[in-house]
Parts: sequence; C-alpha cells; structure tokens
Amino acid sequence: PNCIILAISPANQDIATSDAIKLARDVDPSGERTFGVLTKLDLMDKGTNAVDVLEGRAYRLQQPWVGIVNRSQADINKNVDMILARRKEREYFETSPDYGHLASRMGSEYLAKLLSEHLELVIRQRIPSIIALINKTIDELNAELDRIGRPIATDGGAQLYMILELCRAFDRVFKEHLDGGRPGGDRIFGVFDNQLPAALKKLPFDRYLSLKNVQKVVTEADGYQPHLIAPEQGYRRLIDGAISYFKGPAEASVDAVMFLLLL
Repeated sequence: PNCIILAISPANQDIATSDAIKLARDVDPSGERTFGVLTKLDLMDKGTNAVDVLEGRAYRLQQPWVGIVNRSQADINKNVDMILARRKEREYFETSPDYGHLASRMGSEYLAKLLSEHLELVIRQRIPSIIALINKTIDELNAELDRIGRPIATDGGAQLYMILELCRAFDRVFKEHLDGGRPGGDRIFGVFDNQLPAALKKLPFDRYLSLKNVQKVVTEADGYQPHLIAPEQGYRRLIDGAISYFKGPAEASVDAVMFLLLL
C-alpha cells in the first residue's frame, strides 16, 4: 500500500475510542503510514489539554501527531478567509501555555509541509518499482498487439509507409538469404537459375509469335483504320499477350521463394 492515512480525531473526545484510530490500526498495524491529526483543541474543557497525545505518550505512532485549529462556525458565518484563519491558528499555538513549546510542529501549514515531505519520500522510494511495473505493462501490451495484429492504417500516407516498411523487412530477410547469412540462399538462386528459365522455355512463344498469329493480331488491332508505317497498336497487343504468358511462371517462382523464406 502506498497511500497515506490521516487519522483525524477531535481533541475533546477520548482518543482510545476514536473510530479513525481504530480503522487506521486495522489497515496499518505498524503505524508506518498513519499521521495522527487532532482537531478542536480550542474546544477542550478548561484545565485539560492534549499534550500527552501530541507528544506521542497517550497513543504512539511512527509518524508525528499534529494539532490543528479550524475555523469555527462563527468564523464561517463572518466569512473569515483561510489566510486570516491560518494566522489565528498560529497565534493560538504560539500564545497557548499548553502548546507553546510545540507551536513549530502544530497547525495546518505544518501538516501540509509534513505530508508533502513524506509524499516526496514515498515517491522516491516507489519510483524504481513503478518504472519497472510500467515497462512490464508496456512489454505485455506490445506482445498482445503483436499477437492480435497492429491496426490497419486508413490514411493513404500511413498505408504507403506500412507497405514500404513491409517491403524493407522482406528485402532485408531476402538479402540475408542470398548473402549466406541465413540458410536457403542457394535454393533461392536455384529458383531463378533453373526453375524459372525451365518454365519460360516451355511457353508456346513459337506458336504465339508465328507469322500467321502476328498477322492476325496486328490486323485485329488496326480495326477499321489500317496502319500506315509501323503497326504500333498490333505490337502493343502482341507484347501484352506475351507478358500474360510470363504471369504463371513468375508467380510460381514467387511462391517458391516465399516457401523457402518461411522455412
């Protein structure tokens, strides 16, 4: 537990029966995190005081007891502001015959300073474990994101960046295979040196580029406007048709390389 406990009890009641002290003792038996605060010191019966409590003799805590004097209902009705209320509080402790020797350790301002210093100390002690917890949580979340997949970008620029990153990653792995950094580079080379050329040699280019077929393609490309010099449209159609023959062997080579990369 990292929280600070303020066990606030009125000074004009028996501290032994304080509900705040009982609850604090239940959750903080050692008293390490508990600060005792006594209110209504100015409302105690004449002839009595809370010095034993404030000096830790009546009920000992590891942290000091602090007495405070808040605005009375009359002060609130008169709209006494907090600045004036704090000044009256300081004057009360400084001029009190019972608490004068404790004045430097009493009051709301001292309580705020005490809590700030303790909070700073706790934060310094907890920072290493907090950083470790944050880093562990980040690692766990990143691992979960990797498992379920990163969000798909909807912005055109982000999509282009993602594609380029994937291409760079593929290029790096592919280069490692070819350079011998990973096993399988020789087999990838074999795909392009043996498998792809063998598949290309089986393509029916002799039939596709026969004089009869070339004439047919050129004539169909010219349509109702025969060419005057070079049959450019016919050539383009012949090239497009020839490229379509390469699609099957090229895709088969890509599949073969991908299989080798995934081994």
